[in-house]
Amino acid sequence: MPMEHPPSRTPARVKDRPTWLISRTFARSSGLLAAGFESHGRGLRSYHYRLLAALDEWGPASQADLGRGTGIDRSDVTAALSELELRQLVERSVDPEHRRRNIVTITPAGLAQLLELDNVIDGIQDQVLKPLTNAQRRQFIALMMKLLPTEDETASPPPRVVS
Repeated sequence: MPMEHPPSRTPARVKDRPTWLISRTFARSSGLLAAGFESHGRGLRSYHYRLLAALDEWGPASQADLGRGTGIDRSDVTAALSELELRQLVERSVDPEHRRRNIVTITPAGLAQLLELDNVIDGIQDQVLKPLTNAQRRQFIALMMKLLPTEDETASPPPRVVS
């Protein structure tokens, strides 16, 4: 008969591995992000926030550039922009230089919504980093930034893993 194992128990050889800790932290932060948007995002999600933030910072952009710049898949960008357009938070227009390309612009209502979502995101950041002091938060963010791939690494294919 199989033994019952408590669900919160982690094998010793796994529990202090950076990949395990990063994945568990990702799962926790993703859950908090989803819950925060669910309760305070007025039906919007993190995709919407990223797109609005990009448009505010970069100005009008093509859908393709928005996808590349925000790391959102092209089909997801199209769907998210359609939702934002229905809410009159963005406007899409045909690029006069490239008729097959849409240019997306944030509207004043979109900017107001972005500012509201900034507060939601700020609250989630505080929840995720609650156990850390302000100095530890700055250090944590700096260390996480160092773990991100460089431009050279993102341009080349990932190393092949042989098992």
